[in-house]
Amino acid sequence: MLDLYTDQTSLLFIGCINFYFNRNIQAVKIRLLLLSLLVSTSLVQAQNFSLDDVKSYPFPNETAASSNSSNIVWALNEEGKRNLYVASAPDFKAKMITNNQMDDGLEYSSVSISADGKWIVYILGGDFGSNWNDAGVVNPTFDPNPPKVQIWSIPFKGGKANPLGEGISPLISPDGKSVVFQRSGQLWTVPIDGKSEAKKLFSAKGFNNSPTWSSNGQLAFVSSRGDHSFIGVYTNETTPIQWIDPSFKRDNNPRWSPDGKSIAFVRRPGGGGEPEAILAGVHNAWKIMTASVAGGKVKELWKAPETIPGSYPSAQGGTNLHWAEGHIVFLSYQDGWQHLYSIPENGGNALLLTPGNFMAEYISMSPDRKSMVFAGNTGPDELDIERRHIIKVSVDKADMKVLTPGAGLEWFPYIMNDNEHLFYVGGTAKRPPLPGVMNLSTGKTTWIGEDRIPSNFPTNDLVVPTQVVFESIDGTPIHATMFRKDNSDSEKPAIIYIHGGPPRQMMLGWHYSSYYSNAYAVNQYLASQGYVVISVNYRLGIGYGYEFHRPIDGGTRGASEYQDIKAAALWLRDQSFVDDKKIGVYGGSYGGYLTAMALGRDSELFAAGVDIHGVHERTIDRTNSYLRPDRYERAPDAEKASLVAWESSPVADVATWTSPALIIHADDDRNVQFSQSTDLVRRLEKKGVEIETLVIVDDTHHFMMHKNQMTVNKAIAEYFKRKLK
Repeated sequence: MLDLYTDQTSLLFIGCINFYFNRNIQAVKIRLLLLSLLVSTSLVQAQNFSLDDVKSYPFPNETAASSNSSNIVWALNEEGKRNLYVASAPDFKAKMITNNQMDDGLEYSSVSISADGKWIVYILGGDFGSNWNDAGVVNPTFDPNPPKVQIWSIPFKGGKANPLGEGISPLISPDGKSVVFQRSGQLWTVPIDGKSEAKKLFSAKGFNNSPTWSSNGQLAFVSSRGDHSFIGVYTNETTPIQWIDPSFKRDNNPRWSPDGKSIAFVRRPGGGGEPEAILAGVHNAWKIMTASVAGGKVKELWKAPETIPGSYPSAQGGTNLHWAEGHIVFLSYQDGWQHLYSIPENGGNALLLTPGNFMAEYISMSPDRKSMVFAGNTGPDELDIERRHIIKVSVDKADMKVLTPGAGLEWFPYIMNDNEHLFYVGGTAKRPPLPGVMNLSTGKTTWIGEDRIPSNFPTNDLVVPTQVVFESIDGTPIHATMFRKDNSDSEKPAIIYIHGGPPRQMMLGWHYSSYYSNAYAVNQYLASQGYVVISVNYRLGIGYGYEFHRPIDGGTRGASEYQDIKAAALWLRDQSFVDDKKIGVYGGSYGGYLTAMALGRDSELFAAGVDIHGVHERTIDRTNSYLRPDRYERAPDAEKASLVAWESSPVADVATWTSPALIIHADDDRNVQFSQSTDLVRRLEKKGVEIETLVIVDDTHHFMMHKNQMTVNKAIAEYFKRKLK
């Protein structure tokens, strides 16, 4: 117990107690009482942790598994120091094969492993979570010689990394000897060992992308040409490119049959046509086609229902098209939920593989093509709607099985080559995410890299968030997760966290996105400081069905999602344990947008807010597309839609904005223009609103440097301490 006492006062107390212990039994009682008080005090103090402590966790954000071996790889971010780790059967012991010891802002992306497990290929640099210029150089260290966005290879066993060339979207050939990648709208090839220079594979009009190999060595790709796109097949340097049923349509997502003789692809309407109403829901049509490569015979396999939910899916992975054993598997929202369907490869009715009120994402196919695995927010517990579990289903029947039930969260699944092991990433409410390998026969998971969690990480001091459900202004049920350390009825300041996206869902534990894992850590810290924190899953988010995800009056068509944020504040105001005069709000990206809207529309509810790289003026990217000054025709409701977009902008409510705010933005943001915050700051300064600002120079929307992310995190915490405590 003496380890608990490090200060002189504590040692003095112990000395005094020992003196009395030798005098009489009453002294013994006093000694025990005082020791108890000291221990209690020490334990309370031990529960306090810093932002640095809770942000010390390692985070695996890229994973891959070999199709013909037991080898796996993942990229791990350890406080900005990013490296690749590998493991293989039977023990799956982690081994670091790169050696970066700097917080340099250079991320690993597009990590893949050759079919034979001998090589790993990756991109180093760029910001591939951005909306534009994702392959542009990121230089938050202000290096006079900026780093390149470059493709690399490295042996699985470790050794020298080989630069393969500047480019994106690397694809390893089936024989593991070469890599195809994209540069300047053309496809290039290079030996995987980097022993010779990359060369252009062919020259073709358009923006050539999405390459995929057949089992017999042919390469299918998409040639995007503005209002139309074609599927092309490259055979060799002497054979002309074969175009698969070129039309006035947009063809994409080519997928080879197992025998390499046919291609499945998605067909969508071409550009143009009569302008349609903007504020009304419109079906976004799509079909699944198959084509015989040798004969050129094309067949319409399936057509999406002509309903709003039947539209082309805007979910993670899009259509998630796979050519499985005897079946084509795809994702659709047509029954109101994001589900997998299966069609016999020769045609027939689509079979719903994953029925139920949940969504499927991060979908992969088993090496034998007989089953699919995915992450879904369902399971035996009603709270699983706020979690992710790994689910397996056959490609020809609806025999779903939840492989990872419980209170944890799991994602990024791969069935390994032996069909007996599952590679995935999982965490809990308290333990940060780790890679793991499950024995499918026993259901036992071996977690990899637990020793990478630092000793100062406050696992035992974190709270387990609870589910909160309340009604929005219009009666819609809204889910939230609440972080609350003190369950007493004493009044405490409260903070609403608003996620970005908006197609995101915050969960009852660590998130699969590094951006939202950071938010989870910050919310845990704020809860430890005595705040009641709720993270609101507002409409436009995922996990609660199509109508919730795609409301007709959301975003620039009315911002109906804001009423969910206001309802959260009203719910907090009614709780006996919340000081209704001290409710704050913060969020980034779309969360920054809704934070600014809250402060502008309802300053009487929100005492202060932190707006991080938010969108503030929604007409900038809408006016030209709505009013079409270059054409005679325009949408029948173009003028009204432009007005609604303006009214859905936070800057439209600056006149009623009185609450103080902290505005944060990095000026190399490739998701939200920095000018969005420059404009807002000028408006607020003119009105005399109390604002503070923080600019992060040369970093991006995702704060590529850990140092910069911590600067932002600490600014948030310090600001609320001044404004709400």
